[in-house]
Amino acid sequence: MSALKNDRYLRALLRQPVDMTPIWMMRQAGRYLSEYKATRAEAGDFMSLCRNQELACEVTLQPLRRYALDAAILFSDILTIPDAMGLGLSFGAGEGPKFAKPIENQRDVTNLPIPDPEQELQYVMNAVRTIYNALDGSVPLIGFSGSPWTLATYMVEGGSSKAFTKIKKMLYAEPHLLHQLLDKLADSVVLYLNAQIKAGAQAVMVFDTWGGVLAHRDYRDFSLQYMHKIVDGLIRDYRGRRVPVTLFTKGGGLWLEAMAATGCDALGLDWTVDLAQARARVGHKVALQGNIDPSVLYADQARIEQEVQQTLQDFGAGSGHVFNLGHGIHQDVSPDSPKYLVDAVHRFSQHYHATEK
Repeated sequence: MSALKNDRYLRALLRQPVDMTPIWMMRQAGRYLSEYKATRAEAGDFMSLCRNQELACEVTLQPLRRYALDAAILFSDILTIPDAMGLGLSFGAGEGPKFAKPIENQRDVTNLPIPDPEQELQYVMNAVRTIYNALDGSVPLIGFSGSPWTLATYMVEGGSSKAFTKIKKMLYAEPHLLHQLLDKLADSVVLYLNAQIKAGAQAVMVFDTWGGVLAHRDYRDFSLQYMHKIVDGLIRDYRGRRVPVTLFTKGGGLWLEAMAATGCDALGLDWTVDLAQARARVGHKVALQGNIDPSVLYADQARIEQEVQQTLQDFGAGSGHVFNLGHGIHQDVSPDSPKYLVDAVHRFSQHYHATEK
């Protein structure tokens, strides 16, 4: 195992002293980079890119060559598990994901296999190993999965949705069936993330993209309960190092206390959450990641720097903050803008950590 040259991301997640606030960006490898578009064209399509360990490694490293980021994140997709379950995932040109065989009834749920990470999902583990070796300890590698609820929305709806009528029909009309599906997905995610950790991921993150569409009580029963099960099942120490786990529910500001009570190490925040209030509510229990609106990257350098300073001020002094966008970077931002953001975070954050050195 290579010694980490830059571990401030892992230290911040564990609320240990750092010299400056670490930063990475959701979707930091993506279509806003010309080199990404060239590599994707070489692969032929999105899933072919994910399944080619050398190309997945290449696009993971591309943003690190441009920007002084403090972490790399595995290039993959949240829908790899349902794809490995045999639902027939495809991505049409310019369209979102589609499943040829969506989940509709008890038989569908009963027949779902739990994928073996080193068999049906071996291409992901090969990518993790390849990226880990290529990074050579320069920065940590983040592994990830979609949350059971978020995966289930795509599996039941058959793809992306705006109203989520099919899965909410299942939730209210056949809750026992949805619970069976979510339980099977939670078991699959535990296996998947633990395999990523063994392959080289030094931190893991659960993306609950659609948790915020649930009613207040339903969130706890149908999303948080299963993320809690995942946290309980994860490898938390590996190769002599703590493996931090971050939970991120988009639109989850209502439930920060309940999320922090799962035993996770950090919570991701979207841009609708007041960072100062979030720290007051849960900052003694968990680190916080976030939370600038990704659209800030459309602004000029001065405005980006202003937003960075305000966000750092909102969190205040001390460790426990990982700077990030509140969701994924937009594909039409200028590649110059993330550099302004990253450099500003490192420059302006140092005095917030002066007493920790």
